[in-house]
Amino acid sequence: MKNVRQRLTFSPRVAIHALKQTVLLTGVGLCMVRGVLANDITVSEQTFGCINDWPKIRNTHIYNVDADKLNEATRIFRDSVPDTEYPVGTILQLIPTEAMVKHSRGAFPKSNDWEFFSLDLSAAGTKISERGENVVNHTQGLTCLSCHQPAAKYDFVCEKTHGCAPIPLDDQKIAELQAADPRRAKK
Repeated sequence: MKNVRQRLTFSPRVAIHALKQTVLLTGVGLCMVRGVLANDITVSEQTFGCINDWPKIRNTHIYNVDADKLNEATRIFRDSVPDTEYPVGTILQLIPTEAMVKHSRGAFPKSNDWEFFSLDLSAAGTKISERGENVVNHTQGLTCLSCHQPAAKYDFVCEKTHGCAPIPLDDQKIAELQAADPRRAKK
């Protein structure tokens, strides 16, 4: 009888201890997941305004809602800094109908966490027609990722000296497309 009583008093203690450990580990796990997710950004059609409202370096418009991260992204792009990742939330656009947005680690592993966008534009705003790692650039018939992979040393950001194949647009045509952004405020 004594052994039965010891087992009965021992079992609730073990169960309570195990329950406390489970709750503690679950709480720690949720905090870690929340911390990772808090560093990521949400991208919607409202994220994309007229690119002419954003700073321009060479031919590329660059944006980040966080001023410090924008300054860091600007430095990385301006100086073509190799082996350095852009800050989460950085948006790069060469032409108004295409964009790439940097997410937190692990969001888009094949593209080093860049999400590519194909955009439909009108004076009323932006519609996202495609997004992800496998978006196809319809003028070239290739995925954005396939063109950006040669620039892995520059965090998948293409420029003329980053190893990417040339695009079928010269600087003048790029400037014309940028100036024709239909979301641009009429003066």
